[in-house]
Amino acid sequence: MRTHAQAVVIGGGVIGCSILYHLTKLGWRDVVLLERDELTSGSTWHAAANIHGLHDNNNITRIQNYTMDLYNRLEAETGQSCGVFQPGSLYLAQTEAREHQLRLQAAKAKYYDMPFREVSREEAEALHPLVNYDGIRCIMFEENGGNVDPSGVTNAYAAGARQNGAEIIRFCPVTGTEQQANGSWIVRTEKGDIATQWIVNAAGLWGREVAALAGVTLPLQPTEHQYFVTETIAEIDGLDRRLPSVADRDGEYYLRQEGKGLLVGAYEKDMRFWAEDGTPQGFGHELFADDLERIEDNMMRAIERVPAVGTSGIKRVINGPMIWSPDSNVLFGPLPELSNYFCCNGIIPGFSQSGGMGLLAADWIVTGESRYDMFAWDVARFGDWADAAFTKARVGDQYANRFKIHFPNEERSAGRPMRKRPAYDAQRDLGAVFGLNFGWEHPLYYGQTPGSQDVTEGFTRQGWWDQVGRECRMLREHAGIIDISNFAKYRCAGAGAEAWLNAVFANRMPKAVGRSCLTPLIGTRGGIAGDFTVTRTGEEEFWVIGSGMAERYHQRFFSQVPLPAGTLFESRTEAMCGFNVAGPKSREMLQRMTNTSLATADFGFMRSGWIELAGVRCLALRVSFTGDLGWELHCALEDQAQLFSALIAQAELFGAGPVGSRALMSLRIEKGYGSWSREYSPEYWPQEVGLDRLCKMDKDFLNKAAVAQTLAKPAREHLVVLALDAAQTDASNADASGGEPVFKDGAGIGRVTSGAYGYAVGQSLALAFVKNVQAGDSVDVMLLGRAHRATVLAEPPFDPEGIKLRS
Repeated sequence: MRTHAQAVVIGGGVIGCSILYHLTKLGWRDVVLLERDELTSGSTWHAAANIHGLHDNNNITRIQNYTMDLYNRLEAETGQSCGVFQPGSLYLAQTEAREHQLRLQAAKAKYYDMPFREVSREEAEALHPLVNYDGIRCIMFEENGGNVDPSGVTNAYAAGARQNGAEIIRFCPVTGTEQQANGSWIVRTEKGDIATQWIVNAAGLWGREVAALAGVTLPLQPTEHQYFVTETIAEIDGLDRRLPSVADRDGEYYLRQEGKGLLVGAYEKDMRFWAEDGTPQGFGHELFADDLERIEDNMMRAIERVPAVGTSGIKRVINGPMIWSPDSNVLFGPLPELSNYFCCNGIIPGFSQSGGMGLLAADWIVTGESRYDMFAWDVARFGDWADAAFTKARVGDQYANRFKIHFPNEERSAGRPMRKRPAYDAQRDLGAVFGLNFGWEHPLYYGQTPGSQDVTEGFTRQGWWDQVGRECRMLREHAGIIDISNFAKYRCAGAGAEAWLNAVFANRMPKAVGRSCLTPLIGTRGGIAGDFTVTRTGEEEFWVIGSGMAERYHQRFFSQVPLPAGTLFESRTEAMCGFNVAGPKSREMLQRMTNTSLATADFGFMRSGWIELAGVRCLALRVSFTGDLGWELHCALEDQAQLFSALIAQAELFGAGPVGSRALMSLRIEKGYGSWSREYSPEYWPQEVGLDRLCKMDKDFLNKAAVAQTLAKPAREHLVVLALDAAQTDASNADASGGEPVFKDGAGIGRVTSGAYGYAVGQSLALAFVKNVQAGDSVDVMLLGRAHRATVLAEPPFDPEGIKLRS
């Protein structure tokens, strides 16, 4: 056994073996995998192992298709069969919402050149004659869908890794992981210790226990999951081909051929948690007792759709464990608080994603960044607030609603409320409906019965659409108060503060006290890792404002630049709250609350200062994400309720009032402003989002060499504002939300990143990355999966010259 390695992968399931294989494909040969038992022990061996390519998230779609394409290549490369069956998959829509989802996925498939298309009932009956298609609104066929052999795939990854020099050690449980002063690790086992630069936790059901060895708590919870296989079915036995699988997600089951019978699995409402206090160390290839009564409702729906299920006997039942994160996505990436500790835990559709997961993990470990923006998977999306109770509540909801559509803007109530700020009760009394942002409850919109939950059940305009419009128009005509406490807030102070911030960020830091700047943070590959406002509040003090949900993510970048001696950089996000007061009457409204002059001559755009507002000390910044005249006001947590009460009292005198985050989405799109994780992402270059002017190449900063290379190239695409045809959007009663492909003359030219109705400008709008178009060109946005005509605007429709913003 080796005593030194570039990386040690812990866990010999399909994911651990895939990561090991992909590390060797990127040239790392000195890599080791440690497995406590036999390969595939845990969840891998009993998986149904279905494979499919389409996902609501575009990048997950890309990696799932990479995975499906990889399996046949892997067989040829290693000589190990992966047991690949690809007879296709039929997707059935029983509801309008499911039809919208499938049509949107078909549009994405066309954009990414993937074989996924609508078929008639007659064609579907020919493909799968055992299915009863009554009541089906829409049928899609994915030609490459199917399933694989779990053991075959795992062993093929293992064989490929061994061929490339990796070592796999079975029956070797890890007993300790100890970080060294230089950031490397010692992995302790009963067979000896291994010194390694990187640890990869791919321990599956034991991911929590392995993380605990490093002092880390991961939000994971196992459940039981059942499927059964029928006896031989005569109609299948008489076929000379394999039947496509059936994705009837409105029926809440999955179904495919297994041998000469059918495999049927379910995510039942009456679900069962397992191993809440920790996965037993001795657990291996065991299964739980059958409990088919729990999935009886799902079985009956499967029988109604495929009657042969009900007339055949049951050959075997599999009831085994799976381990989930709170949102059913993998916990993926390096832990921000530890050097060189990579997580890949809580994977549910492992055989659809194993190849892509291994590819992106190897990318990140070897090059410092994955090739795709996978913030939807990033372990940094959860913080310490995601405790055991929250995790259990969310996992229960995710399991029981596994096939429920995740609608745009949807907020689920399980495990909430979580963290509440002092103004929560007052906002609730004003009819606020709350959403969840990095554990914090925050107002989405107002005007409902106190205590109301968000209801979003479709891709079309929902019941809150009119209320959001009222809030937008109120702010544009008078003023609005938006809770921006979710923004991340940092204080940097000391003699080295300016130099350190200049070494981190691409823009040059303000020289004069009271001045502010906008600045990108550059990623390892030269893309946009973040966007921040930095204001100088003293000779040796700065405040930095960024995305709150990305605070742990950004911690990785900040830690790459050593702080000078005597310099402090601290998060103040939990200690500070804030409001954006914006609109044409915002100055008049706020001036009544402070003795500080807010006149433009005294407090101009991009200026800041500490002021007293209604007896509350606030850091006031003359900026506004609405694109309107306004101020950001940041105060101590304990003062938030007092400040909110004072603002509301003044607002009533000016026809103003509280405004939620859904209105802010509309307002910032009217102005053409990008947002982190939508328009600003490591995948996009500064010149593609209009931030290249903020990259000061005459100074040194983090990843300058990488951005120099991207800036030397022409933009691959550009961020633009699209105005959708009013007649078509009104007829469909829908607006873009993000992810919709954009076509021109039948060719895919881009995709929407954000969308909303612009209430103040009377247009349905979208921000999109497109190529080969000019202002005034007509394009098609695949809204609800159907072509909707749109025009490329030359400038944002609201205040394009920034007159209101600077007035």
